[in-house]
Amino acid sequence: MMSCRIDRIVSADGLVVFRVSGRITAQDVGMIQDLLLQESSTVAIDLKDVQLVDREAVTLLASSEFSGLEIRNCPAYIREWITRESVKPDELRQGTPAGEDIEDV
Repeated sequence: MMSCRIDRIVSADGLVVFRVSGRITAQDVGMIQDLLLQESSTVAIDLKDVQLVDREAVTLLASSEFSGLEIRNCPAYIREWITRESVKPDELRQGTPAGEDIEDV
């Protein structure tokens, strides 16, 4: 059983849009990464018809968006999750919870 369907649409200005529908799970992440890597022009992902995503899918979407990919018609709960995933690298770089000072002794 296929968990998601991806339609590739090319607009008049050369923008490639992957319209995704259904569920995006860890099983689909590798395929989506491969599709994105095959494109040489500007790419967007349209999530209008996505009903469900898992953590691996959100991680892919967050890193892709960070790299410049446009995410269109993103459902609010997925947008919130992507935003939370996008914050994590900053928190990891800082290394300490807010309010804690590190002293060299």
